[in-house]
Amino acid sequence: MADTKEIYFAGGCFWGTEHFFSGIDGVVSAVSGYAQGSPEFAGRPSYEQVYTDTTGFAETVKVTYRPDRISLGLLAELFFDIIDPLSLNQQGHDIGTRYRTGIYYSDPADLPVLQEVYSSVEARLGQPLEVELEPLRNFFEAEERHQKYLDKNPDGYCHLPLKTFKYLRLYQDVAALLGDEPDSVARMAETAALIYERMKFFWVGFYVVRDFAGIGKELVLGPFQGPPACLRIGYGRGVCGTAWKESRTIIVPDVEAFPGHIACSSLSRSEIVVPVMPAAEGKVAAVLDIDSTSLAAFDDTDALWLEKICRLL
Repeated sequence: MADTKEIYFAGGCFWGTEHFFSGIDGVVSAVSGYAQGSPEFAGRPSYEQVYTDTTGFAETVKVTYRPDRISLGLLAELFFDIIDPLSLNQQGHDIGTRYRTGIYYSDPADLPVLQEVYSSVEARLGQPLEVELEPLRNFFEAEERHQKYLDKNPDGYCHLPLKTFKYLRLYQDVAALLGDEPDSVARMAETAALIYERMKFFWVGFYVVRDFAGIGKELVLGPFQGPPACLRIGYGRGVCGTAWKESRTIIVPDVEAFPGHIACSSLSRSEIVVPVMPAAEGKVAAVLDIDSTSLAAFDDTDALWLEKICRLL
């Protein structure tokens, strides 16, 4: 086996955190346990002892990974995707010091990489993070009943939205299938097909910014999956045109309530539109448009992962 490394993530309840990291390509194992206990506490703690919030331990997942397949930086970025980094001693409905967040490293060489990720997240949020970054002091594996808990109990409690796990798989598959393909139409076509097939949305497709002589710029229908749709959309018109104009993701719980909504299909009830902005240009080149036949089908979890997928484009 290729060389492996270890890193430790405290992300709230370890059931969901362990399940998430177990699904990442390049991760060899994810083990639930307890880390950073108080020096005054001697020996291995039990779950019941940690639950009292008097031991100093945090529910933590030991992640063993292959650096030749996934970088520490990407692992840390994915960790920040599943936590609220501004929340102190609380993740979801779980409250207590045992649910605090942190990354604990055993190799000092990992610190600069982690500091870079922390700085990037802090700059994006514009606030100090409530996420510990410390050398690992101690770690004890949790009881067997806590290992692979969600595999054993598919309907068990998880503080993470369940669609997070579907999006993780989707994100990794999009990245793998796109590879180094240079053609933008092929990349959009593959991405639309994967999202449509995996997430079972009503309509998934791209509108591409085109500049026409004598007319100006418009969004033109690109690769899509689903029933026929509008061919062109003007700047600032409808949800797609507004996302283009404002360069931001727009979630619409009820399309009938959105001013100026363009009804391509009467079956569409809610919508999310994500701009595609190549880093080299810094402006919108296309938008990803997704429709559902259900009201309020999209939320911040959809936005986070669809934005990550659009950055792959």
